[in-house]
Amino acid sequence: MREISKKEIGHLKVFKFGGASVRDAKSVQNMTKIIAAHQNEKLLVVVSAMGKMTNAFEALLEKAIEEEPAEESILEIQEFHSNIIQELDLTSHQALREDMEEIYEQLVHGLNGYSSAFGYDFVYDQTVSLAEVISTKIISAYLNKQGINTLWVDARKVVKTNNTHRQAMVDWGATQAMIKSQVLPQMEEQVVLTQGFIGSNAKYNTTTLGREGSDFSAAIFATSLNAESVTIWKDVPGVLNADPKKFENTKLYERLPYKEAAEMTYYGATVIHPKTIKPLAQKGIPLYVRSFQNMEERGTVIEECIVPNLNPAIIHKDNQTVISFKISDFSFINEGHIHTIFDHIKRLDLTINLMQNSAISFTICMDDNPKKREQLRTALMEEFRIYYNEGLEMITVKNYNQDTINELMEGKEVIIEQRSRNNFQMVYKVN
Repeated sequence: MREISKKEIGHLKVFKFGGASVRDAKSVQNMTKIIAAHQNEKLLVVVSAMGKMTNAFEALLEKAIEEEPAEESILEIQEFHSNIIQELDLTSHQALREDMEEIYEQLVHGLNGYSSAFGYDFVYDQTVSLAEVISTKIISAYLNKQGINTLWVDARKVVKTNNTHRQAMVDWGATQAMIKSQVLPQMEEQVVLTQGFIGSNAKYNTTTLGREGSDFSAAIFATSLNAESVTIWKDVPGVLNADPKKFENTKLYERLPYKEAAEMTYYGATVIHPKTIKPLAQKGIPLYVRSFQNMEERGTVIEECIVPNLNPAIIHKDNQTVISFKISDFSFINEGHIHTIFDHIKRLDLTINLMQNSAISFTICMDDNPKKREQLRTALMEEFRIYYNEGLEMITVKNYNQDTINELMEGKEVIIEQRSRNNFQMVYKVN
């Protein structure tokens, strides 16, 4: 398929608003001001579920699986959205009321029809995805009420994936073809509003792209449309060198190279979804991270650039566990042993955050998952003596200097310390 140039499309932008930016009626009104300021441009807006609704839908699904009464949880979800609809003065909106009724009927029908034969991941995608659909239906109705000509687009019809539920892989060829043919022609005189996080497979069953995957959705639409830029609107002023909830005196990056941003997400920085950077970098599309609370501030731009003397990036991960595998017969750890361990780690879909080996042991650090940790131990206990420490925390410092390391290590009982030319990592016990 012929590549569509930026000149042919015009100055098309993609905005993404996460759950915090649409958590209540006041936030939706604030988002509307941002969109109104750009409504004369070609604009596609990706929106997540409102507030903590993804968590609420996950909890609802767990109740259904455990065959516990779920009516109260459904009513709480309905009430949350109804309050926002009322505060946005949309209660008399007939089309929205009909949409809500249809979605909740679909939700109840799906929960009542749950069967273990479908598998948890399949049912998860059919259920939790509805939080995004509800969110965008409400926002679309409000934007149109405010005079912003808005078209609601179902992402499930244009973002095509494989059959891996909850971690679906994008079929880029099919997705780009669908977005160019179904979405692009709609963008001349109206804002296009769609959902993050969701798509569908070849059988049109809903799939999801991974938790917090709406950033990635924005990148999918942007690269398919050859957009001028992507802007992620957050509750922070941009990309900071550390989480301000955990560290003092954080510093804002005005510019970041794609490579630095991608590595930060790999090590656990949560400001951007890890899959977001690669497709944008391949197309040279800049990514802006800006504050929805201070829309006049520029925030951070992530692009192909060179930034000398970057401030150290400090990335914190809690709930870590360290597992050590030791050879029981006092022989040395070799490639065969490590291969066996990795086979089981892959089978259990675990991710290693740090690894280290000595002559007689191989040690890994990963996000703690007691159930899978026990499965791993059971699978390997005949070949190895296995020890583990839980309740740990981990810090990664990119572009470190010794003063930063000394400050971070002070007063901590360090279990593992590791450094390379640019990165420092330590796992420590919480006192």
